[in-house]
Amino acid sequence: MATEYTPTEMMDRESRSNRYYRNAVERHWDPGEIDLERDVEHLLAYIEGADEYDRESWYGTLNGIAKFGAGEDAVTEDLAPLGAVLDNIDDQLFLTTQMYEEAKHADFFDRYWREVVWTVEDELGWERSNPRHDRWFNEPYIELFDRNRKAQFRLLEEDTPENRAKAYCHYHLTVEGILAQTGYYGMQTSYGGDFEELPHLPGLVQGFTKIRSDEGRHVGFGMNQLKKLIAEGVDPNLIEDTVDDLLPLVQGITEDERFQPDDPDERVGLEEGKLAAYAVDKHTDRMRQITDAAADIPEVDELVSLEGDD
Repeated sequence: MATEYTPTEMMDRESRSNRYYRNAVERHWDPGEIDLERDVEHLLAYIEGADEYDRESWYGTLNGIAKFGAGEDAVTEDLAPLGAVLDNIDDQLFLTTQMYEEAKHADFFDRYWREVVWTVEDELGWERSNPRHDRWFNEPYIELFDRNRKAQFRLLEEDTPENRAKAYCHYHLTVEGILAQTGYYGMQTSYGGDFEELPHLPGLVQGFTKIRSDEGRHVGFGMNQLKKLIAEGVDPNLIEDTVDDLLPLVQGITEDERFQPDDPDERVGLEEGKLAAYAVDKHTDRMRQITDAAADIPEVDELVSLEGDD
């Protein structure tokens, strides 16, 4: 990391990082403009019309939303070290948009809890739930985000190509590329109106769609940075080993069944194994694009479309 000021090189308008930056600017959205009123109406109608729906059932509905909200807070807090060590103006431009977008994602989930979850609980006469209560977060969840934070802050102590690669593997490939994208896909599909056994939550789905679009761009940036690091001499095995070491934690989070019915026949939403297959397919494609010198990383518009419009 440079410690003395030197004038910055001019932007490279043709670089991938600059194109990611411009795409972020052009696709701006405001989390405060998403209509959440129908989500309140649909949740109240669903709860009041459901048989044997109690607080534990409600916690099952909130579980994913709580995990995403806390996760977005965490990644918003933990991205700054990478911005401190990057020395390319186009990379820095993009990262400023990513930090801003992570803040917007955290803002969306905070607003959803205040304006939807608490409104529903108030209407039903229930005590307001806490989105940061320990009940939502199992040990794999805590460990994954702990490891991500350590990988980012290690850059401030020892900024090496290998440590940068590990930081991108933790943040962009695993937390965003596997855990978040898979989870958003599952929630977006489950609450998109296709399942009669679940409430249709159009505001939540719109938020998921916008966030997945942003994070497709984030993942693409991380992939491109890793591909450049490999070209500069970082061992591809380091990338594969780092992600492989984190995958059991992701599995432990996505298979957290504490709020699911014991009887598999009573579960609703995506069929068992579909999320895991989605995650594996995404991860396999990305690793091939990163480690194969002849493979191209999708252009930014293609990445955004792939991640946000399934």
